Amino acid sequence: MLKPTIANKILFGLCFLALFVQEQLSAQIVIGTPNLGFTQACASESFNTYSTTFIFSPESSVNASNQFTVEMSDADGDFSNPTIVFTSASGSITTSPATVDFSIPLDTAGENYRIRIKSSSPAATSSQSIAFPAYYKSQDSPFSINNLVSTGAYCTGGSYLLTIDNPGTGSNDSPLLYPNLTFKWYRETSPTTSVFVADGPTLSVSEEGTYFVETNYGTCTSNSFSNRVTISEAVSGEANATIASSLGNPYCPEQGLTTLTTIGGITYQWYKDGVIIPDATDQMYQTNESGTFSVQVDLGDCSAAGSIDLVSELFDSSIDVPEVNYIFEDESLMVTVTTTASNPEFEWYLDNTLIVGASDDFFEATEFGNYKVIISETTGCEASKTYEFIVEEAQVVEKIPNVISPNGDGINDTWEIPMQYVSGTNTEVKILNDRGKVIFQTMDYQNNWPQNQLELTSVNSLYYYIITTTDLKTRQGSITIVK
Repeated sequence: MLKPTIANKILFGLCFLALFVQEQLSAQIVIGTPNLGFTQACASESFNTYSTTFIFSPESSVNASNQFTVEMSDADGDFSNPTIVFTSASGSITTSPATVDFSIPLDTAGENYRIRIKSSSPAATSSQSIAFPAYYKSQDSPFSINNLVSTGAYCTGGSYLLTIDNPGTGSNDSPLLYPNLTFKWYRETSPTTSVFVADGPTLSVSEEGTYFVETNYGTCTSNSFSNRVTISEAVSGEANATIASSLGNPYCPEQGLTTLTTIGGITYQWYKDGVIIPDATDQMYQTNESGTFSVQVDLGDCSAAGSIDLVSELFDSSIDVPEVNYIFEDESLMVTVTTTASNPEFEWYLDNTLIVGASDDFFEATEFGNYKVIISETTGCEASKTYEFIVEEAQVVEKIPNVISPNGDGINDTWEIPMQYVSGTNTEVKILNDRGKVIFQTMDYQNNWPQNQLELTSVNSLYYYIITTTDLKTRQGSITIVK
């Protein structure tokens, strides 16, 4: 047998090293710098999809179990603690270039984010992308400050605090409900220009001007901004206290109470038509009335006053029949309503069933039952009023006598009333003398008054009766005793 020479051993080692190096090279890939399919990421609930394209080589080195991931840096472009915003399925990306979509996290807010691409098998990492601004706009609608009051005032040498309303006025979507948001305050320099003043949810103002605040979404365009508030200095010792009505002016009382709000101060006192309103000593006052409402505000070293002529749009109306009405079977009842409602509509009901075709401001009732009419104002306030009334069948009632002669001749000796009021009907019968004193009272009248001979002081004596039925209807009149 030939023994291997030293040269053969060296040659064998070189061949083995070459094969090892070739195998290692075949198990590596290079990932190019990701190319962004956008210039800035301004995401919201309605849109949060962004794309990036990258190349890798060689394609043949990507193993079947490989996954590509997209990592996102922090707001300063630092990848010390990156966020994975996309992960591909194993072996799903095998050709280059590749394009993938991803979404940014809900707490994203900054101007210098970057992304990079990583592979798992074989492991590789791309260079960082160019920097881009990215914000998730969790609140992107107008909101209110200063309780929507358009003015504020401070005493000379003092200041006025502007705050974002939380939760705001009415349906206001206050950005304070989203703890991750930050804010920037501005002062107008012209109708179309402004200057930055300060950051934060509040602003202490000691310079006259018109101020507003925006949610800080950087270079992303946003609708998350406040109303404007004009702040002035009370140099004369008294400032203007603007009053705002939450339901507007005029307002619809059908919507509930309107809230009157004035500028911020130390103490407050509200008035209506010049008369002090007891206990109305807060910055806000609720009412459903019309009138001139005014307020005095103590600002500390000075004061403010203001007023508003508040108008309620509740319309006036009336109906020309009582709550209970009686008609005979062959009769009818004409009912008419009047109203000041704007463009009114009328709906008539019998026993809670809409009467088809009854749409005028009058109606002729020919049936017995429970009626109602609904008057609706269809423009402006869009309010409504309801009137209810009953139509019952009239009963033939015998006449109640008002003269008796208790002289023992058997003719008209007692006061005899119709049978619907006597014993068994649970009707109260009460008789009073001419001085208003009750001399007879019963729930079981027998048509026998007076049972005994009355002591008459004159030829003719006068008495009064009150008959009350079980449904609390009354009949009243007089009885003359003739000797």
